[in-house]
Amino acid sequence: MSTATESPARILDIGFGFWPSKILLSAVEIGLFTVLRKRPMTGKELEDTLDLHPRANPDFFDALVALKLLAREGEGRDARYGNTSDTARFLDRESASYIGGILEMANARLYPFWGDLTEALRTGRPQNEVKHSGKPMFDELYRDPKRLEQFMDAMTGISLANFQAFAGKFDFSRYTTLCDIGGATGQLSLIVAREHTHMRCTTADLPVVTPIARRKIAAANMENRVKAASVDFLSEPLPRADIITMGMILHDWNLDKKMHLIRAAYDALPEGGAFVAIENLIDDARRENAFGLMMSLNMLIEFGDAFDFTGRDFEGWCRDVGFRKVEIIPLAGPASAAVAYK
Repeated sequence: MSTATESPARILDIGFGFWPSKILLSAVEIGLFTVLRKRPMTGKELEDTLDLHPRANPDFFDALVALKLLAREGEGRDARYGNTSDTARFLDRESASYIGGILEMANARLYPFWGDLTEALRTGRPQNEVKHSGKPMFDELYRDPKRLEQFMDAMTGISLANFQAFAGKFDFSRYTTLCDIGGATGQLSLIVAREHTHMRCTTADLPVVTPIARRKIAAANMENRVKAASVDFLSEPLPRADIITMGMILHDWNLDKKMHLIRAAYDALPEGGAFVAIENLIDDARRENAFGLMMSLNMLIEFGDAFDFTGRDFEGWCRDVGFRKVEIIPLAGPASAAVAYK
């Protein structure tokens, strides 16, 4: 029965959630937070610097103030806008903690694709590049170096906090080597090598990605402890190491390919070795981790038959392959490290 205290506000907030999302994504796209890195600016100065139409001023900037994404001093035409502590740290492209790469990718790719979610729910087919070109997402991605670099930067942004948390929480004392499968720019290997000086790390990915990783490793002056290797992890044996990691890799595939990768990791590990999958693990009851569930729907958008999974799912798959023990280590936000020991 309805009561006077009930309100549709939460329903409406969710239904119109694309409004604040697109405001933020457009602000990142035009470099607003980077422009503000040196000093606060008036609306007119931002309008001129960013080449915006006068109609954008002041609604766009004040909406960001109301969303707590900009700070504002003063009122009216003389008001000056500046970054908040969060946007200065995470959305200024010159910041070492920049995570905007994932938002740039979300804006350029995912935002329009998610407009076809209903079709994906009805057909089970991906709604990304493959829908228009007939070619799989990764084929299209690797064909365009600029888009590939954007994708690599996006993965760097979304994974940074998780990889740092993993490097701090996992017990590396029993191991000396790590191989990160699908390692992209080498971010996880670099973080682990910095935090644990006894570790030697390899970041492994397709040949088209390897030069990107080598540049990042060289820029970090870590060539003596981190190397980049080329491997097609769906068709070739994985490099042997004490620890095999996969960050946001397993969820890209259907169950058959997931099992192939888990078996490949098992085969590459010594007795006592560890296989680590860093993912937005869905809670076993499938009631709490909304981000993990939405990420699984994103895998439907991207690949059709790919999906995210629970810790219980992971444990069952790993035990079927022969792993003796599984533990779940909470990381940052909705992410966890699922660890299977051989």
